Amino acid sequence: MGGREVWPLVEGGKGVAATNHLSSGAWALAGGVGTISAVNADSYDPTGRIIPQIYRALSRRDRHEELISYAIDGAVSQVQRAYDMAASELSRGIGALNINVLWEMGGAQRVLHGVLERTRGLVNGVTCGAGMPYKLSEIAGQYGVHYYPIISSARAFRALWKRAYSRAAEWLGAVVYEDPWLAGGHNGLSNAEDPRVPQDPYPRVKELRAVMRESGIPDSTPIVMAGGVWRLDEWTDWIDNPELGQIVFQFGTRPLLTQESPIPEAWKQRLLTLEKGDILLHKFSPTGFYSSAVRNAFLRHLEARSERQVAFSATATGDHQFLLDVGVGRKNYYVTRDDLLRARQWHGLGFTEALKTPDNTLVFVAPEDKAAIRQDQADCMGCLSQCGFSSWADNATNSTGRLADPRSFCIQKTLQDIVHGGDTEQNLMFGGHSAYRFAKDPFYSNGFVPTVRQLVDRILTGA
Repeated sequence: MGGREVWPLVEGGKGVAATNHLSSGAWALAGGVGTISAVNADSYDPTGRIIPQIYRALSRRDRHEELISYAIDGAVSQVQRAYDMAASELSRGIGALNINVLWEMGGAQRVLHGVLERTRGLVNGVTCGAGMPYKLSEIAGQYGVHYYPIISSARAFRALWKRAYSRAAEWLGAVVYEDPWLAGGHNGLSNAEDPRVPQDPYPRVKELRAVMRESGIPDSTPIVMAGGVWRLDEWTDWIDNPELGQIVFQFGTRPLLTQESPIPEAWKQRLLTLEKGDILLHKFSPTGFYSSAVRNAFLRHLEARSERQVAFSATATGDHQFLLDVGVGRKNYYVTRDDLLRARQWHGLGFTEALKTPDNTLVFVAPEDKAAIRQDQADCMGCLSQCGFSSWADNATNSTGRLADPRSFCIQKTLQDIVHGGDTEQNLMFGGHSAYRFAKDPFYSNGFVPTVRQLVDRILTGA
């Protein structure tokens, strides 16, 4: 794949900093495809200590420039360290290193150019999802690396191919199908699909291969199955299947629990206690995409906040005849009688502040939550191309033109916190829907945490 001799095993890239040089270098050294997260990766001082990403500029635009600088320096450092780890195999054409970016991250194209320019000869390819990365093929081709678009439907790939990828077909390394109901992190679930009704991935991947064939892409160009992959003996009907062509498997969740995994020990131990149903497919992310994460206190808090929500009208109209008299000061908002009673009840429970959303609703929060929300919005450093939480946009006005949404959260803050030792209950903890299997798989008996090499060897046995 990508001109390299590799096992058909890909390490799923996980940002922020949940896959770094340690895990990815070890994965490549074991003969697979290691994937370094280039989403605000860590960089190091001369003593090897992580440099905290502190933003000192006063404006969002200037903080955004600081973020891009951190992102490029961090990803370059991770690639260089990972290559050094796996150089003995990589220099022989065995194993590979990819970088992973979120297309909707702030300054994505600038970060890609900055990283690829400084890592020539070290990176085999770029995986990219969370959006429609039309420019990915063009950027990859400029630096002579392969591109691996992450999509969740054949329709998405067809659009990318027709608009851009057909002009850089020689650099297409593989197509990553990320199942929206099984994979962890952000996914491409569309508005036409029901998040509560999972679909079998086989016909979706079969349709993807049909679109690739129609486009003249040979079956030797792999489709990477991402999401829900735990052991290969559960996918035997996919392997050497003429309907699907070449299939490669991506592992995102299992590599979290390895000795080289950079996530903190508390996060690793939490993985060993998860039960079926503990992963929630939700839409609280400021990206606007669905994503899957552990349903911990952090997510339950967001769920409860959205439940304390009422629709309003600026004038008395229809059922909205009752003037809201709690949480809004002197402002006039008209609500239904039932919602007035609910709002009064929430106010009595301490949720005394009503915050307006972009959807003409009000959410009721405690005073300390209001203060935290407003501070996080003010501290925005533009980590996304468009942020629903802060209304930042990477455009001329630096604004989405919409009201900032208090039902969401600062994703950069929480992901940086959890990966650097923050409370696993009070932060976003991404995870795939098979994560509960850590507690059931005998490989992890008595809290066993394998090395990456041990995990790859285990996977190759089919288990």
